[in-house]
This record gives sequence, C-alpha cells and structure tokens, in this order.
Amino acid sequence: MEANTRSTGRLPAAFLTPGSSSFMDFLSGHVPEMLPGNRSLPPVQGAFEAPHGTTIVAATFPGGVVLAGDRRATMGNMIAQRDMQKVFPADEYSAVGIAGTAGLAIEMVKLFQLELEHFEKVEGTTLSLEGKANRLSTMIRGNLSMAMQGLAVVPLFAGFDVDRGKGRIFSYDVTGGRSEEQGYASTGSGSLFARGSMKKLYRDDLTEEQALTLVVQALYDAADDDSATGGPDLARRLFPIVTVITDEGFRKLTDTESSEVARSVVEHRLQEPDGPRAALL
Repeated sequence: MEANTRSTGRLPAAFLTPGSSSFMDFLSGHVPEMLPGNRSLPPVQGAFEAPHGTTIVAATFPGGVVLAGDRRATMGNMIAQRDMQKVFPADEYSAVGIAGTAGLAIEMVKLFQLELEHFEKVEGTTLSLEGKANRLSTMIRGNLSMAMQGLAVVPLFAGFDVDRGKGRIFSYDVTGGRSEEQGYASTGSGSLFARGSMKKLYRDDLTEEQALTLVVQALYDAADDDSATGGPDLARRLFPIVTVITDEGFRKLTDTESSEVARSVVEHRLQEPDGPRAALL
C-alpha cells in the first residue's frame, strides 16, 4: 500500500481510520498478501533446502533473564552461514531468538517488532509480557501453512516482566502452542544437548555472570554433539550472540564481552574435556 503522491500527497484513508491496535490486523484487512503465512509457494520438484538457524538457549536469574544463540546456519549438510545473528530485541524489555527457516524467521521477528511498536503508539502504553508472548503465538500460528511445507519457525521468547519483577521464558511449537518455561529452555536442532547441559548446571540463585556462563556452556555442549550448532570459533573470532534483559532493559553483550565468556568456557574445557565434575556431585 503506497501513498498517493501524484495528487494531494495524502496517505490513503486506511492509514487515518481508527481501528485495531494490532498491525497484523491492519495488514490482514488491507494488504493480506503481505503477511508471510498468506503467500503461496510455487511448486517444487525434488528436495528443497533453505538456510536454517539452529540452537537458542535462555536462563533466568534473580533480576532478569539471559537469551543467547549460536551463529551457524545450515542448508542440508552444508554450512550456509557462520556468522548469522539469531537473537533480536523485541522491544525495551524483551527479546526473541529464532530457530527454523532463517529467511521467514527474520521476517517474522521484524513484523513482531513492528507489531509491538504499533501497539505502543496506538494505545499509549506497552503490552504486558504475557500479551507479547500471546501476539508472537498468533504470528507463529499464522505461519502454519508454511510450516506444513517444511518452512517452520520455532522461536524462543524471553523478557523481564516489569509487573512481576522477574525474568520469564516462553517456548513455542510450530502450531503456535505456547509454554512458559521455568528456569531455562532451549530450541533448535541442538536443544536436546543444550537442555541436558543446563539441567546439570542451573540453580535458582545464579548471578548474572554465572547465567551468562551457563548459556554459553550449553551452546558449547550442543555444538559438541550437534553438527548444525556452531561453537565458539576462536580462529574467525565468532562467538555466540548473548543478551541480558533486566529492569534496566535489553542489553546485548559486546563482541569483547561475549568472547571473554566463550574463551573462559573453552579454556575450562581444555582442563576438563568431559565437562565440570562439580556439576555431577
């Protein structure tokens, strides 16, 4: 939909008519073909491969939540990209990590960001964290037709709940089913191994620094067993994307900060290749 700049220069009436505070509802009513789930795919002969994002992990600690992701994208048995960004801010107090078909996932994140911003501008207030999680669930459900054709998107959503004063994590399935996770969660191809790692190391009283180490350790363990998950790449200086969300808002660790955490995990593993013995006691 474009403004008519040839005559009056005014926006179309649809932009000026009061309506829903949901940007997705606006698109559905005026340009439904712009929604990812409404696009028709051309017929494909034989196997079809698209770049896929892999492992995302999250863990809560008193005062906030940490969300992190590896950097590798795969296409079949090939590495499609080594430095992909899979964790994005949704708004000031929440973030989303993507796993699944990379192109659709990134597009969905951008639409989700716009959805939250549109709501805030129309209503003059922000959605609750629960409301944000529900909006993302609706978007994933709208992508079901694509998911049935092999183009699934399965994100992990985390944020700081300003009403409850704590970090929370929400996971999803391809149908948009939403579950709140307690303590820690993972999604993607290496999620089974990452979850097993966090299960051994997680405690309710982790400090922020310990939570950061925990998620990077989980990604390292996932990369050790899952070829689609990329571990810290010291040679190329590629390290996990790590974010922290507290009552002060969203913060992404700098490359230097992320590399320090990753290097400490790698150096510790050089001393104990099978993992920290303390976690087994």
